Amino acid sequence: MYEVTKFGGEGKKLEDYGKIIGEEALETIKEKAENLKGKSFIHVNSTSFGGGVAEILHNLIPLMRDVGIDARWFVIEGEDEFFNVTKSFHNALQGNKDLKLTEEMKDLYLKTNEENARKFDLSQFDYVLIHDPQPAALINHYEKTQPWIWRCHIDLSDPNKEFWNFLRAFVEKYDRYIFHMEEYIQGDLDHDRVVIMPPSIDPLSEKNRELSESEILKILEKFDVDPDRPIITQVSRFDPWKGIFDTIEVYRMVKAKIPDVQLLLVGAMAHDDPEGWIYFEKTLRKIGEDYDVHVLTNLIGVHAKEVNAFQRASDVVLQMSTREGFGLTVSEAMWKGVPVIGRKVGGIKLQIIDGESGFLVRDVEEAAERVTYLLRNPEKAEEMGRNAMERVKENFLITKHLERYLKLMNSL
Repeated sequence: MYEVTKFGGEGKKLEDYGKIIGEEALETIKEKAENLKGKSFIHVNSTSFGGGVAEILHNLIPLMRDVGIDARWFVIEGEDEFFNVTKSFHNALQGNKDLKLTEEMKDLYLKTNEENARKFDLSQFDYVLIHDPQPAALINHYEKTQPWIWRCHIDLSDPNKEFWNFLRAFVEKYDRYIFHMEEYIQGDLDHDRVVIMPPSIDPLSEKNRELSESEILKILEKFDVDPDRPIITQVSRFDPWKGIFDTIEVYRMVKAKIPDVQLLLVGAMAHDDPEGWIYFEKTLRKIGEDYDVHVLTNLIGVHAKEVNAFQRASDVVLQMSTREGFGLTVSEAMWKGVPVIGRKVGGIKLQIIDGESGFLVRDVEEAAERVTYLLRNPEKAEEMGRNAMERVKENFLITKHLERYLKLMNSL
């Protein structure tokens, strides 16, 4: 286990958000933080880069510190085999019923958590928050004298019960369990300990801040994307649940009607996701030699600012995931005033109001129809984009997220 000491959101202040959320909202947050000044709060997860959890923590922890909380972040360490096992946990908990939990997998999982627990004493903090399955068993190795909170970022609407039953033995020891949505709550947990709390985006982060037209055009030119032709984009990990192959099919169906359309597949390769390389290769094979499809990753210099530019340049953003705990990329695009078409699953349903701030679809054919409609009706796309931005402002900004954490800490 090691501590993250450098943050993408370093130096951020709550006051910086006043122009976005208003003075009244700022005062509410300050009031909730008053009783918590000087309290220590530790986040533990499995990676400091790649994926929504790490991205949130880079921006949330500086804000927690700004309101007076001693917030810190630790990352558990393990061999590649451990992360292969926890990726199986992820897939099984999201509904893969074919996966089997072996004794070897259990032993490696427990051993890695025990080794991490030996490296650092989490019991010195006033609050301990553990993110996702990877470090959930840490709770077995401490004498609990403070509130322990487990946060699940996975779509648990239909889990593989063998994996869940194993994980539940640790989860039920926590004082609170945080889920994004009510449909993820497992019936065998104590419902009095459940907290519903969606994640958030940071409007002032490099990925979401305003960009000038010249900044956007410069990035498009660098990656050979034509700003004068329609752009469809999906931002996601290369993962079997993200529906990337369906996104490619949607693009092909749209291209048959609007030949000059381009597709951008934007993603990052994360440390705790060894399976990502397999799907990255499969994606390249699926695309073949279509030069209007651009695969854009951190491997070729695509980082937060570039993702920002691609989303802002897009006419339509897709999220064709078959399972999705939340899908921060949906809110990211909505915040930029871009209409999003998402499959009607998981946290995507929470973000998009169908027909108002985007479209919810069930299959590839419906998605292709909606994309074609928006490309041919830019006024409607613009109206949806405005509604989308307002929805994110009210519900899914990091300041609201901070306020929800402060409320939880006060309740404990």
